[in-house]
Amino acid sequence: MNQEITATKIAIFRKQEIRKTIHNKEWWLVIVDVVAALTDSVQPDGYIKDMRRRDPELSKGWVQIVHTLAVEIAGDKQRMKNLIGTI
Repeated sequence: MNQEITATKIAIFRKQEIRKTIHNKEWWLVIVDVVAALTDSVQPDGYIKDMRRRDPELSKGWVQIVHTLAVEIAGDKQRMKNLIGTI
């Protein structure tokens, strides 16, 4: 059986798009999209900023759990985004 990973660029969660990419044979999700889908926040960037401000341990360990990778945006452009890996 062929175990090749399909490189789907968009996932749908609660009718919201979550951009994703494959890096080192693992799925990586755009953290802003995940937070927007889970919280229904109109400003997910601000929500993340507030979480980090309120939780010093999260802020201190942020660079260990969130990585910056290139993600394709509509129109085949690549932008650097903060992503979180799947477990």
